[in-house]
Amino acid sequence: MTLALLPPPCRLLFQTRLLSLTLALGAFSLHSHAGEAHKPVKAAPASQHKKNTRAANKPGKPLGERPEILRFAAELAKEQGWDEASQKRVESQLAQALSLPLVQRLIMPAAAGTAKDWAAYRARFVEPRRLQAGLAFWEKNAASLAKAEAQFGVPAELIAGLIGVETFYGQITGGFRVIDALATLAFDFPSGRSDRSPFFRSELAEFFKLCRREGLDPLKIKGSFAGALGWPQFMPGSWNRYAIDFDGDGHVDLINNQADAIGSVANYLAQHGWKPGQPTHYSLAMPVETSARASLLAPDIKPSFTLAQLQALGAQPSEAALEHTGLLAVVELQNGEAAPTYWLGTENFYALTRYNWSSYYAFAVIDLGRTLANLRKDQSGR
Repeated sequence: MTLALLPPPCRLLFQTRLLSLTLALGAFSLHSHAGEAHKPVKAAPASQHKKNTRAANKPGKPLGERPEILRFAAELAKEQGWDEASQKRVESQLAQALSLPLVQRLIMPAAAGTAKDWAAYRARFVEPRRLQAGLAFWEKNAASLAKAEAQFGVPAELIAGLIGVETFYGQITGGFRVIDALATLAFDFPSGRSDRSPFFRSELAEFFKLCRREGLDPLKIKGSFAGALGWPQFMPGSWNRYAIDFDGDGHVDLINNQADAIGSVANYLAQHGWKPGQPTHYSLAMPVETSARASLLAPDIKPSFTLAQLQALGAQPSEAALEHTGLLAVVELQNGEAAPTYWLGTENFYALTRYNWSSYYAFAVIDLGRTLANLRKDQSGR
């Protein structure tokens, strides 16, 4: 959905159909938009993915020279100190942007009442085809992954896992023109949910700044239905704030340059509190008492409890957790009709959720990356 990537960018994330449409429309993580919970939902069948992809390519209605478009262009040009010709160029490009009904539909929250099932969610990501692509990605980019781990302290396996969850290693980066997606949500945001048009106007401005700086044509760049870009699915604002030129070629390119994508993901996590050497989670035994469980789960995935507070509420952290010195969160993963499982999330687990406000997402990244690392170890031992 990532990815982005807002305060912290990634993600005050929307409860969208992000992951249910990942296979056709590009993973979407509203980087720097963390605040609204993202709920995993059932994946759409392949026929629906094809239908949505065809719909994404149907022409929408041009925005034209609406007053709010002209005002946006004038304000952006004034803020950036651009000349009149640059302002007119923005006006012309926005006039050609299309307002897409499909984007309006996709940004709406998923239907309520969908049962969560961690095993089913995990199986969408830790599966043979993605693992094969992940091994090839790691092999090709081993030097960049090692460099990122050394420079930022983010394990190579987590960087590889995150890019795999976001875009299937560059295979699914989105088929919407970013200018259409952002303009639709900036100026024609649908009713029926909280209005996020100010956020998308800000991202649209960031998109124009990005295109001007990197010499990109705003009418040609494609991404997710929410405007996320490239291998790591950064929102334009996250690209401008956290993307880095990791291979030293003088450009920051998250669309074609895998080294830049790797370094930018590591930098993003480092800027959002990643602590080198710290685990992402520990096991624990939950108390039986209902009110104690409710108190432990109330802060959601934000680390809020000391070990003493956890134990006072009846939780039993694992031996490894007893060595932890920071705050911890109690994380619940629902398992359909079966009983939930519970974990203690560290500051590093929370840093992963800055990319996407979802414990399911974070564990998918962790498990995909760990599985890849184990497979590489097995291969090297042969």
